[in-house]
Amino acid sequence: MKIGVLGVGSLGTIIGALITKGGYDVDLIDINQQNVDELNQNGAKITGFLEETIPVKAKHPNDLTGKYDVIFLLTKQVYTKDSLESILPFLNDDSVVCTLQNGIPEENVAAIVGKERTIGGVVGFGATWTGPGVSELTTELEVVKKYAFDIGELTGETTERLKTIKDILETVGYCEMVTNINGMKWSKLLMNATFSGMSAALGCTFGEVLYNQDAMRSLANIADETIKVARANNVQLVEMQGKDFEFLELEKQEDIAEKMAFYEEVWGPHANLKASMLQDLEKGRKTEIDFINGHVSKKGREKNIPTPYNDLVCTLVKKSEETKELPVFAENMKEFNLVNMEQKAIN
Repeated sequence: MKIGVLGVGSLGTIIGALITKGGYDVDLIDINQQNVDELNQNGAKITGFLEETIPVKAKHPNDLTGKYDVIFLLTKQVYTKDSLESILPFLNDDSVVCTLQNGIPEENVAAIVGKERTIGGVVGFGATWTGPGVSELTTELEVVKKYAFDIGELTGETTERLKTIKDILETVGYCEMVTNINGMKWSKLLMNATFSGMSAALGCTFGEVLYNQDAMRSLANIADETIKVARANNVQLVEMQGKDFEFLELEKQEDIAEKMAFYEEVWGPHANLKASMLQDLEKGRKTEIDFINGHVSKKGREKNIPTPYNDLVCTLVKKSEETKELPVFAENMKEFNLVNMEQKAIN
C-alpha cells in the first residue's frame, strides 16, 4: 500500500512521520521545496509534547510517480483545488482521499476526486510548524493517544476501507469511526471557529483567550451561533472527545458562566496552541477564515440566523490579511466588547 500525505505543515509533518514510523510506505508531499529537502536530508523533527526525529521520504508534487492507494489531505482549504488537481493523475479508481483539513471541505473534495473516493476526517490535536522539517506538537501526548482522529464515510456506512484508514491513523493516536461525519465536522468547526478564530482575531494563544473573561464572553457567543446555524441546516453536532458540544448553546447571556468549566476541561490541554490562521498572518499568508468562521456566517445568512460574532472574527482577520499588520489583543478586544454591548441592548 502506497500512502501520500498531501500538505506537510504543522500537522502533516507529525502525521506523515508517525505513519512512516508505523511501518507504512509514505510520501510526504509538499509544494515547499525547502521543506521537502530538509525532510529528506534530516528527517521530520517533532518537538513539544513529543521529542523525536524520524527519517521520512518527501516529494514535491512535480516529482511524483506511480499511484497512491490513500491520500491524507492536510493542505489549507485555500489550496484544495490546486493540490488535488495535481494529485489526480496519481490516483487509482479505488484510491481514497481522506480529508483531515479544518472546516467542512468534503463537498469540494468530492467534486474534484469523486464522492466515491472521499472519506471525511477530523484531527483532534494541534501543532505549530516552526520551520522546514520541524513541527511542534502543542497538545498533550495523552490527549493525542485518546482523541487523535475521527473518520467516516460520507454515506454513514462502516466499510472495510474505513477500517483500513483507521488502522493507518492509529500509528499516530486513537482513531474513532463515526456514522455522522457531517455532525462531527460541525463539532470540529465549532472548535476551530471559537478558539482558532479568537486566537487569530486577537493575536494570541488559546490559553490567553481561555483565561480572559471578556474574550470568553465573545467566544461563548461564537459557539452559540455555530450551534444555532448547524441546527438550522439540519445538522446535529456529534460528541467529540467525549463531550456534547451542543451543551454550549445559550438561552441567555447569563448562561455563559456555567459553560466555563466545560471550556477549561476541553481546551485547557491545548492552552499553548496558537491558531494556524494566526501563524499564517505572521507569515503574511492568506488564512482559511472564509472556510471556518466565514462558513458559519455564510450558512447563517442562508437561513437568516444572525452571526455578529463570527462576522467580526472574519472582519478582523481579513483586515490583518490586507494590512499585513498582526492583530493587537487590546485593540481588537474593544471591537468584541462593542458587539457585546450591542447584543446586550438587543436582548
